[in-house]
Amino acid sequence: MLNEPIEVTLKVTGVLEQLDIPYLIGGSLASTLYGMVRSTQDSDIVAEMHVEHVQACISALQGEFFIVDVFIPLPRPFQKSQLSRARKQTFALETEVSAKFATPEDTILSKLEWYRMGGEASDRQWRDILGVMKTRAGELDIDYLLKWAGELNISDLLARALSEVG
Repeated sequence: MLNEPIEVTLKVTGVLEQLDIPYLIGGSLASTLYGMVRSTQDSDIVAEMHVEHVQACISALQGEFFIVDVFIPLPRPFQKSQLSRARKQTFALETEVSAKFATPEDTILSKLEWYRMGGEASDRQWRDILGVMKTRAGELDIDYLLKWAGELNISDLLARALSEVG
């Protein structure tokens, strides 16, 4: 993986950890971690940030960035499940650093949702989904995937992806 997206993400998540804000990293950075590398990498940071956290985050990141996207999770069971299951991953850059990433299963489910919301037209999203499924074959919690795919109304997409990866 390229260092720049990781380094930027780790600066932001470091601040979230200092402020004791639950978060996870998703998006293409997570799918690259669990699946196959792609040329464009961005990280989606989901954080349970509240109004009282905003000024502290701005102060901590001021001078580093012009703007940073942080997604506030919707108050729904899947988001709570994702945050509770996030896994700490460690990287050796200039020093050893770590951050919490969505699990492979939650990365797949989130990307399936984005794929559905995008009109099922994004080849990039679909490749990310299949990449994680192929790379993590035999490790994935299929019962978890099936349960949440049903809850999220994406069971048909999960079945299609499972069929394609064999």
